[in-house]
Amino acid sequence: MSIETHTPIAARTHIPLPVRPGRPRVLVAPVTITPTKPLTPSHLKGLLWTDVLYRATTLIADADYRYSPTAYHVTEQTLGFWEFLDRTCGDVDYASMSEVEIGELYVRYRATPDRPAPAALRPYETAVEESGWVHPASARLLARWRAQYARLGMHDPGLTEHQPPGLSLEAMIDRLGASGLCLDMRADGGPVYADPTRFGMPLRRIVGRDGRPNYLACALRELLPLVGGYDEVVLLCDTELEADYQLLQRILENFGPKVRRVTIGRVPIDGHIRSARSGDWHEVHLGALLDRVGAGHDSEEVSLGVRLYFIATLGPSSSQSFDWQRLTGCLDRARRLLAGGRDEDRATSAEFVAEHLATRGNAAYVDPYRLTSRLLARYRPAARRSLLQEVYL
Repeated sequence: MSIETHTPIAARTHIPLPVRPGRPRVLVAPVTITPTKPLTPSHLKGLLWTDVLYRATTLIADADYRYSPTAYHVTEQTLGFWEFLDRTCGDVDYASMSEVEIGELYVRYRATPDRPAPAALRPYETAVEESGWVHPASARLLARWRAQYARLGMHDPGLTEHQPPGLSLEAMIDRLGASGLCLDMRADGGPVYADPTRFGMPLRRIVGRDGRPNYLACALRELLPLVGGYDEVVLLCDTELEADYQLLQRILENFGPKVRRVTIGRVPIDGHIRSARSGDWHEVHLGALLDRVGAGHDSEEVSLGVRLYFIATLGPSSSQSFDWQRLTGCLDRARRLLAGGRDEDRATSAEFVAEHLATRGNAAYVDPYRLTSRLLARYRPAARRSLLQEVYL
């Protein structure tokens, strides 16, 4: 969804954003999924929450959606996988492989006890930083994800685009240090820590002794140069990353904007929450899910139905396991909502979503759970067709 009078962040410039009078400037920044495996139900839940939050918020605010795989390619999780592929697989045509086949290689990589030495990763890091190079296996996954986004009607924030962070690692460390938020021990052969002790929070390592940045360091490189252009920043993460995102929130707030944190529970499979590295996604990864639900429902029913299920039915917690029967029920419900939708104009939709702002601290973004649950309310008027089109389809 584009906003005609608002410069999209995908342009990757740092000029002041043109703002329509009376509308807050909001940056939506979800946790970025590394392109090493298929998208799982937990991934999909977070992506759909973000999509509805962003698209609904654009009706009442000047909102941007920052999601840059480029900024996180330099983590050991990704570079190590690439090095493993080149060392163990040789010359492989990844463009002809499915996401499951690539994901199985990732499971093999995570099962190996040894990790590549920093020297082995350095050429990959240089290629990413200097030219935006992406390993063919991850390029294949990102292309597959982009096609799956399109099938679900999700906004594509630039999955296959080169979107480098605005700060180098050194510049990010310098900026933290100038604000008293960094403890740099590299001169003595040590790591670099984010230092939020003034907030009563513990030190958090962001660069190892070997010079490797972690995920939090990449997030700081990406977001620190952006947040000054916004009134509010919305961070979305899952419960496993909540501690790091609490720290990220406090650091970013030090640079001006209000920062909100939305934490979303993962989706258990058969009662258990497992990391994607375990490979417990063969029957429920996004490609398999779309093939199964698409057999009996059209594209609009699928787009709306999966949002009803992963947002309104599962809710923000991790209390319910993935359930094909309940998902199918939401697809049937979507068919009825679409059949009974009323035609309204865009302004009417904006008034409706404005009633569903996140309530904590007068936030400027729309709460996707409150908004989507309203569609399922028993005694409700028929859904507005324009709202469904703008936010859910």
